[in-house]
Amino acid sequence: MAQREEKSVQQGKTECGSQCCRVHALVSVDDRGQMVLPKEIRKRANIRGGDKLAITSLEKEGKVCCILLTKADELADLVRATLGPVAEEILKAK
Repeated sequence: MAQREEKSVQQGKTECGSQCCRVHALVSVDDRGQMVLPKEIRKRANIRGGDKLAITSLEKEGKVCCILLTKADELADLVRATLGPVAEEILKAK
């Protein structure tokens, strides 16, 4: 299993082989907790100075194992698209 995981990371893919989840770069966090997103990732994600990013964490066995960054406006759109129909149904029921 370790060889499979190592091979997957070397290929830049997750264990499942998905193209959507890749290791693009390794970044360092400085003493103030700051890091630099690589230019190529900023360009591909259309992230510009001043953009707001939502931080989402995933936990496994009580420890944070993954940290995800999502553009705040895209997260808001996703929440609206997901919860909007539910909210409409709730309001109709009243």
